[in-house]
Amino acid sequence: MTDRHGFPLSSLRAARAAVAEAAATARGKARGIGRAVMIEHTLFSIPLAVAAFLTESRGRPGWRGAVLILLAVFGARNAANALNRLIDAEIDAANPRTANRDLPAGRVSKKALLAFTLFCGVLFLGSAALLNPLCLALVPVAAILIGGYSYAKRFTWLCHWWLGVTCSAAVMGSFLALAGRFEPRFFPLTGAAALWIAGFDVIYATQDEAHDKANGIHSAPARFGRRGALALSALSHFGAVVLFAASGWLYGAGPWYYAGTAVSAGILVAEQILARSGRDGSIPLAAYTLNQILSPLFMAFAVIDVYTRW
Repeated sequence: MTDRHGFPLSSLRAARAAVAEAAATARGKARGIGRAVMIEHTLFSIPLAVAAFLTESRGRPGWRGAVLILLAVFGARNAANALNRLIDAEIDAANPRTANRDLPAGRVSKKALLAFTLFCGVLFLGSAALLNPLCLALVPVAAILIGGYSYAKRFTWLCHWWLGVTCSAAVMGSFLALAGRFEPRFFPLTGAAALWIAGFDVIYATQDEAHDKANGIHSAPARFGRRGALALSALSHFGAVVLFAASGWLYGAGPWYYAGTAVSAGILVAEQILARSGRDGSIPLAAYTLNQILSPLFMAFAVIDVYTRW
């Protein structure tokens, strides 16, 4: 049998089946890469970057600038995490908690993850180049921070704060994309982001204290024990709240901004309590779930404050 154009129906069915299979394979690979790089954790970086450029621009960043900043943040964050997965593949495979991740478990290939890393790196580079000369000039610094973090755990327990500084570059980059120069008022929010991320990364690392000690991996829990590491985490989160408030003061923020700071402080207190509870599932909840709530909430309060003041 043939269709109205004379093509055999059996061939058409075979072609459609092949296309459907190829599409399903592509979707499966995309989902695998998304899981491998924890793409949903881009929520940690983008909301604070949005709060930064809207505050600095008084709510008028321009569509072009806003889109380029978001693309740069997305590219840098996901290139960093994909590269980290590639560099840490053997470490992840040796850790029972992470051995089932997509790369060590073989559900995602190194070739596919490397291609995704390069794509995100090009996206970051291109966006930075289109923003302004300073952003382009600082790309090598970002590359050092990104690449260095993946190796930091091999030689220093300060790796959590290295991660914080690396991720906070999204905030500083948002400011620089608009201003084209460094200004003192940019540093409190950037520092708050760094301390916030370092604090919850320390909480997350408490799950691997014994494994890290046994395998020579450097982390705050391996160096100071769970209790000491959580004390450092609490200090980092206290510093983050202070710097959130300081950034608001420098920008003449209104009550909505400080309400967001207070809500964020409450979430951080809840994280610290959960991290000390010893209940099953408390660490992922404290280190990831609550922080995926904190960042968008802080952004929402900051955005409301911007648009009710100007």
